[in-house]
Amino acid sequence: MTKTFYITIFIAFLSYYSSTQEKIKASNALLESLINDNVVVGASGGFSIDGKTQWKSAVGYSNKNEKIDFNSGSRVRTASIAKSMTAVAIMQLVEKGLIDLNAPLDRYIPEFIQNGKTKITTKHLLSHTSGIGDYKNDREIENKINYQTLSEVYDVFKNRKLRFEPGTEFYYTSYGYVVLGMLIENISGLSYKDYMQQHIWDVLNMSNTGIEMVDTNEEKSRVIYHRDNRGKIKRAKINNLSNRTPAGGLYSTVDDLILFGNALLNNSLISAETFKLMTQHHSLEKINNGYGLGFYLYGKQPEEGSIIGHNGAQRGTSTQLFVVPSKNVVIVVVSNTSGAIKEVQTVAGNLINIALREE
Repeated sequence: MTKTFYITIFIAFLSYYSSTQEKIKASNALLESLINDNVVVGASGGFSIDGKTQWKSAVGYSNKNEKIDFNSGSRVRTASIAKSMTAVAIMQLVEKGLIDLNAPLDRYIPEFIQNGKTKITTKHLLSHTSGIGDYKNDREIENKINYQTLSEVYDVFKNRKLRFEPGTEFYYTSYGYVVLGMLIENISGLSYKDYMQQHIWDVLNMSNTGIEMVDTNEEKSRVIYHRDNRGKIKRAKINNLSNRTPAGGLYSTVDDLILFGNALLNNSLISAETFKLMTQHHSLEKINNGYGLGFYLYGKQPEEGSIIGHNGAQRGTSTQLFVVPSKNVVIVVVSNTSGAIKEVQTVAGNLINIALREE
């Protein structure tokens, strides 16, 4: 092996090392901006390329008063990223031939009330085109009731008038995903929690993901924050998420969400064909980002599915998951502070650019 060859390899290594270090430096600066600009109390982020985590970091505090650092293993509320997990669970059952996306829902849930001329289907629920409304008031948003079953939650809204005829408009609703949780239970014979644990979280070794239970010691000790319209951050009271579990009642970490994102790319949960179906434009939404089946389709041409994912915004959290299928890239940013979703999304979006930057 010639001396010239060794020199060429060494120069290539230095170039790669320098570029990698620049990516890390730029990514750290983006995440730190959330703290420096007083946007959140604690946050973590990471991105993977071809299934390997290339960068991961955390800033701020999980408990500011006690000076407990936030880290990449800090559990946060996923908020609506839960919808993507629930949608994947539904599509697993579709793949097994247990659910027909276009069949009337009362075929699988006999107690489900069909109020429209057009019967609501699983596809309507997944794409937010069912006509089912969302939270009626602040009491439902900041829920204090601990619902024991999804059927009890369904009782809250089952007799309400549909907003429109199923399949004719787009209206984003968490209650529609509560019904999808009921569907998972009826078809699988398992509780929503057990199904998700056995068929998604355990499969991917997502050991820090689960359902938030406000009566556990861990949840009682968790600190969450809220940033108001004036930019002032205060400690927030924990509301009860049992009225939206399949739609936004989970907790997770950056590490686990990266695992979930990569599972979509390597087809360890659903097939490539199913994933392609989920990332087509099904929602009728034409103004903002399109919506597939459990995923937002980001960009000017969302039907191409160039970037997919989901955000999450609820009391005590702001989260963003991006997946770029064509580049095998997964981006995750999470925080323990609500009222910061715009800034968290911006950081996550800029991380895409860094991750895709040529070495």
